Amino acid sequence: MNFLSVRLNIQVTYRPKKGEILIKILSNDKKKNLKKDSFEDAVAKACEGLFYISETDAGIHPFFGSKSDGVTSEQLMKTLRTENRTTIDEQPFAEFFSRLTKIQDWFTPVETERVKRFLKLQNLLKDNLKDITVLRIGRKRIDIFVVGVDKSGKLAGIRTMAVET
Repeated sequence: MNFLSVRLNIQVTYRPKKGEILIKILSNDKKKNLKKDSFEDAVAKACEGLFYISETDAGIHPFFGSKSDGVTSEQLMKTLRTENRTTIDEQPFAEFFSRLTKIQDWFTPVETERVKRFLKLQNLLKDNLKDITVLRIGRKRIDIFVVGVDKSGKLAGIRTMAVET
């Protein structure tokens, strides 16, 4: 009896405006990747295994939204279908990454490698997005979106979560 084992690398995207979930199978063969998908693939790869540390450790995930003229809290709330009474704070892009990209002399090699990965992610976003902003939605359980507009005019970036009591 023969068995076939297949490992799929997938990306799941929720499109709240249409209420649909898109599942995209990412190719492991770099020759088959389309040029327009290279930014999405690069963000997904850069986020793999990264965590935002607060009172909880939350994964960092790619975020891709709809077409937009710019990044505003209203635009993001519309995309996410978030209630208007939710607290939204804006934070500068550099400030969000400052704690994550600072190497301390007491860091272990693992922590130093994590900082290098955050630097790579920061540069990837900075080089491929315009009008980047960080939006923190909520009070105690805070959804964090680092969002800008990509070359095709769509919202793109990363999302994570923090708990601050």
